[in-house]
Amino acid sequence: MRLYREGEATVAETARRLGMGAETLRKWVRQAEIDDGSRPGLSSQEHAEIVRLEREVRRLEEEKLILQKAAAYFARETGRLP
Repeated sequence: MRLYREGEATVAETARRLGMGAETLRKWVRQAEIDDGSRPGLSSQEHAEIVRLEREVRRLEEEKLILQKAAAYFARETGRLP
């Protein structure tokens, strides 16, 4: 990002010099601006936390389903229906 920000070249010129696509560099610059607070949006850290929490929710939902099935099974085995 520093090469682009400190230079006078456009994103396309900088990307070409780095051997990458202009849109890729543009997205990286945009995300860096969000991360340093100079642009509004979801920071990389916030995005990572959301991904972690979504995984945790999925895991807890799976555990809940397993426990519900186990409770129903044991209720049938003991003759007590929920």
